[in-house]
Amino acid sequence: MSIKIALLGFGTVASGVPFLLKENSEKIVQAAHSEIEIAKVLVKDDAEKERLLAAGNHFNFVTTIDEIVNDNEVTIVVELMGRIEPAKTFITQALEAGKHVITANKDLLAVHGAELLEIAAKHKVALYYEAAVAGGIPILRTLVNSLASDKITRILGVVNGTSNFMMTKMVEEGWSYEAALAEAQRLGFAESDPTNDVDGIDAAYKMVILSQFAFGMTVKFEDVTHQGIRNITPEDVAVAQQLGYVVKLVGSIEETESGLAAEVTPTFLPKSHPLASVNGVMNAIFVDSIGIGESMYYGPGAGQKPTATSVVADIIRIVRRINEGTVGKAFNEFQRELVLAKPEDRKSPYYFSILAPDAKGQVLRLAEIFNTENVSFKQILQQGTDGNTARVVIITHAVNKTQLENVTRKLQATSDFKLLNTFKVLGE
Repeated sequence: MSIKIALLGFGTVASGVPFLLKENSEKIVQAAHSEIEIAKVLVKDDAEKERLLAAGNHFNFVTTIDEIVNDNEVTIVVELMGRIEPAKTFITQALEAGKHVITANKDLLAVHGAELLEIAAKHKVALYYEAAVAGGIPILRTLVNSLASDKITRILGVVNGTSNFMMTKMVEEGWSYEAALAEAQRLGFAESDPTNDVDGIDAAYKMVILSQFAFGMTVKFEDVTHQGIRNITPEDVAVAQQLGYVVKLVGSIEETESGLAAEVTPTFLPKSHPLASVNGVMNAIFVDSIGIGESMYYGPGAGQKPTATSVVADIIRIVRRINEGTVGKAFNEFQRELVLAKPEDRKSPYYFSILAPDAKGQVLRLAEIFNTENVSFKQILQQGTDGNTARVVIITHAVNKTQLENVTRKLQATSDFKLLNTFKVLGE
């Protein structure tokens, strides 16, 4: 029996799918219990079709989604176009036509995932998206299957290769943010508009999806606090190293006493932490759980072959379920009511970088501001002076979000002090 699939788009990742189907055909057929055939490929227009054919791509290229959704022989639709529209419309049409769908579109899933999953359930078809979070790292299926018996308490993730490449340059070579961005763009790791990567938006989308699989709760994108790496300076990086930390853009999801807390923020990681050694464009997801304890899943978070590997794994799984007569079950069946953590239960140590007058008693004045919110110091460091001002660096003991906001507001309201940066610190 042969299962026919259709690809929506034929960019970098999509073109990796036929490569894997051919290269690993023997193993894939045995795993799927069927042969898998690419029946149609949707492209933008006739010009793109002609260009692809001229380049030696011998597929049945089509230019309208109707040619796929109305084809009864097409069983599985693989969306690898990216962006929210027209991907959402095309996926909806495919699901409503009774076709199973695979996508790597994290933006779409984070914003409209719940709606699309409802449509899939209504029409008793599958919607899988292993590649949406960490490219070639099989984290979603690991959470669903291998960790099904475990209770996860916290997830930490370095899940954006672009920002991690930039942070690696900033940490290891002392580059500025601007220099690191220029190099990432030159190498093709960053778009001309890098907003989604450097502002933590891409990572926040991935936290939305991970929250569903790890904790059974669907956190909305707007509930994931996100801060990017634009404001990180070489001075911040240097002091982090001096104090025994490495700076990374880290996504975190933690279940507190009152509920779930999810955020993406620059984070001071102890040099001994496994995530601190994740460099370049690589991704990693660190899991705290009551059964296993600590585990980490590491690998390429993007790229043609790694992402296509996860996509083809989804194809195999759906084909097997078709053959077993169990297709249509949800990718993730763990569901709980969403309860967000109270600000007072979201606790962590924090790093403060403050410009203060170079005069006696300034550290005491800072201590008084922090003491009013019952915030104590773990480490304090005064750096270089121009004779008029000095840079004071403070690492606090664990504080909650309410304390953090209050201290920040008081510092900003004090004319003598200039708050340069505030970052989360992993510790305690």
